[in-house]
Amino acid sequence: MFDPQGLVRPHIRSMPAYEPILPFEVLSQELGRPPEQIVKLDANENPYGPPPAVAAALANLAYTHIYPDPGSRFLRSALAQYHNLPQDSLLAGAGADELIDLLLRLLIEPGDVVINCPPTFGMYTFDSDLANARIISLPRRPDFSLDLAAIEKAVVDFQPKLIFLASPNNPDGGLAPREQVERLLALPLIVVLDEAYMEFAPPGSSLIGMAPARRNLVVLRTFSKWAGLAGLRVGYGVFPPSLVPHLWKIKQPYTVSAAASAAALAALEHSNELLETGERIIAERQRLFALLGSTPWLQPYPSQANFILCRVSGHSAAQVKRQLAAQGILVRYFNKPGLQDHIRISVGKPEHSDALLAALRRLT
Repeated sequence: MFDPQGLVRPHIRSMPAYEPILPFEVLSQELGRPPEQIVKLDANENPYGPPPAVAAALANLAYTHIYPDPGSRFLRSALAQYHNLPQDSLLAGAGADELIDLLLRLLIEPGDVVINCPPTFGMYTFDSDLANARIISLPRRPDFSLDLAAIEKAVVDFQPKLIFLASPNNPDGGLAPREQVERLLALPLIVVLDEAYMEFAPPGSSLIGMAPARRNLVVLRTFSKWAGLAGLRVGYGVFPPSLVPHLWKIKQPYTVSAAASAAALAALEHSNELLETGERIIAERQRLFALLGSTPWLQPYPSQANFILCRVSGHSAAQVKRQLAAQGILVRYFNKPGLQDHIRISVGKPEHSDALLAALRRLT
């Protein structure tokens, strides 16, 4: 009997599936709680949402019956002005995830090597697996810093085409020092610097301004975190000039919807409001870090993002996640090497932090 499964490419049959966070409405059903009684601190979303102007832009959206601009020209122009970058170096996508996939489609032949430095964002390995790349995983040090000597050796041994580097890194929130990135840029490979959480880091930490002048630097950004547009899926990247024409060749034309583009433009036009929201999140991150440190069995790591990673001692981290969920508080637990005894907590509003601390005290 004919079995279509036999037609599936072998490397996809054997690859693990990505496990995303469940949708909010599904979590509400599973917990038996209405959404307003759930404190959602598991996906690094912006608890304040976008500026009111975004809702207005969506409510007044015209031409929904017409395909969106495949080149996202107005959005790319606004981004170029916002970052003081050449527009031709920018691409927009359905989240930074699309641009990660696009870059791998462009560069990777089956068996080509990609370097990953776990623990880090899971889409790097997911998309590399999808491209049938050979992934060389070089674990971070116990403090989550990069093992630069191991990376340099792997470049000699395996001739990789790319290395993915999140800064701030997810899940620990640590920044890659500029001198380390420069050291990587001296190697014969493309450095993909994912700055999804950069708006929560100290001013001057971003390297996005360097990208157009560097032949092997890609910098990715997203509107999901800082701008509160996670549900609309819009991101962007700055790419080396030599790659941009080829990326346009293979990019599907209508991935950034009219709604996503209008929302992102409205967010940029009200960036001062977003900066104020970011300052509130940073202030709450500092307060939450102190609150978590007062819990004897939690060790929080310093973070420059909108989340805090904690080592759990004397308790099962998986059980802590379940017990908090039973109280309507959602945090992230990672069942992967180096993180089995860790939970990650997104920075919410002050009342969310207070509810979390009260729930943690009930577990002691």
